[in-house]
Amino acid sequence: MLHDRITAKHYSARTEQAYAQWVRRYVRFHGRRHPRELGEVQVRDFLTHLARDEQVSASTQNQALAALLFLYREVLALPISGMMQHLHAKRPERLPVVMTRDETQRVLQAMRGTTRLMASLMYGSGMRLMECCTLRVKDVDLTRGEIVIRSGKGQKDRVTMLPQRVLPALRVHLDRAAAQHAKDVVAGGGYVALPDALRRKLGDRASKSWPWQWIFPATRSYRDAATGERRRHHLHESVVQRDVTNAVREAQIGKRATCHTFRHSFATHLLASGSDIRTIQELLGHKDVRTTMIYTHVLNRGGLGVRSPLDS
Repeated sequence: MLHDRITAKHYSARTEQAYAQWVRRYVRFHGRRHPRELGEVQVRDFLTHLARDEQVSASTQNQALAALLFLYREVLALPISGMMQHLHAKRPERLPVVMTRDETQRVLQAMRGTTRLMASLMYGSGMRLMECCTLRVKDVDLTRGEIVIRSGKGQKDRVTMLPQRVLPALRVHLDRAAAQHAKDVVAGGGYVALPDALRRKLGDRASKSWPWQWIFPATRSYRDAATGERRRHHLHESVVQRDVTNAVREAQIGKRATCHTFRHSFATHLLASGSDIRTIQELLGHKDVRTTMIYTHVLNRGGLGVRSPLDS
């Protein structure tokens, strides 16, 4: 039932995984009683347990509440969901971790191969990790220097820049990926999962065509249980996360830098070089410019670029 409602709402697969996990934990916490037998008091007790005993962050606590609100409102159709809005935890306003240009280059130089190319793309275009992992061949225009991000956060498409510096390495990578795909096709595979109902609209040939393939395919193929087709998934995000963590350690960066730090650094460095805040907002895909304005605080600059009187 939860799966059906999430599918009908067109939520992402990751949202479904998170919501299902929180519902299971909620039910187990209350002795496997059915959620219909529980109410606002039990929801509050569960959230209190998360905050007090497990010491989760405010955002994690709010994600758990969102999952339970969805359960009661959309799945069970109980009016209790309207009485739980006040249970939201107050999120602290924190500044993002940003690397300097020198630190960014040191981290990139400590990486090798495909993951270095992916990290360079994240820093050079402001992409999120999963946006980079799920890039398809058709969405990268080498001539125009553009990347089309499909179904990003909030299921929104956007266009961002393709850094010229990565073009030689990207062309070599695409040639290797194309050769691998050709071998898969000859071996009776070469299929890829298509979003929504595109398989029915475009036909079976589209799922084997080169434009729909992942730019960063997994090293191993798998057999789809439903169709029996031999497919390749995109490279798993944990591979990139592990290499970035090792590179940060090797580069001796004294910050808790992650894959998402490249996105923060992209925005901050553009802002420092004089780029317009509205342009950065569009490149990042922020709905509200106030979200983008946080990078002015990272620079310790107001909207007018105020300088300390001592520096003047």
